[in-house]
Amino acid sequence: MKILDRIGLALFSTIVLILSIILCLMIFGWLKVDFVHEIVTRMLENQICSNILLGLSCFFILLATKCIFFDSGSKQEADYKNGILLENEDGKLLITKDTLENLVSSIVKGFESAENVTTKVELDKENNVKVYVNLSVKENAIIKELSTNLQTKIKTTIKKTSDLDVKEVNIKVRDIEPTKKMVQEP
Repeated sequence: MKILDRIGLALFSTIVLILSIILCLMIFGWLKVDFVHEIVTRMLENQICSNILLGLSCFFILLATKCIFFDSGSKQEADYKNGILLENEDGKLLITKDTLENLVSSIVKGFESAENVTTKVELDKENNVKVYVNLSVKENAIIKELSTNLQTKIKTTIKKTSDLDVKEVNIKVRDIEPTKKMVQEP
């Protein structure tokens, strides 16, 4: 949220809060309607006060119009949330989460004992990469050895291909697939 949006939201919320309190006080009979009417009338009759109210009203009209009809975020910011932007003197490179997920999937599928792979990549504002891998393994797989090899291979491959450091590689083994035995015909 941009600073103008934050200021507008804070001012709007404050004004709505004050008006709501005044309205509640009037409904409960703790504040007389005639008293509120007299204060508003005096404020409007005073030239300086009415000019200030007019300026504030115009500002809130413009701010409300901007907030209703114009998006505060840009398309470029939305793209950056779905990937990592790398910049150098020659230009920019956006590596999307989909690209990293496809890379991780292809790495895992290269292991013989891994099957039915799904991957997810999370990125934060500091460009930290966290990888989540769900997979099934074959019956004869050594899970600890497989997971260590996968974590190492994923980290080194992503570092080599994109120059990004992977903070975590989390592996979830969701199933063990039995090996299919060949039926011998007599």
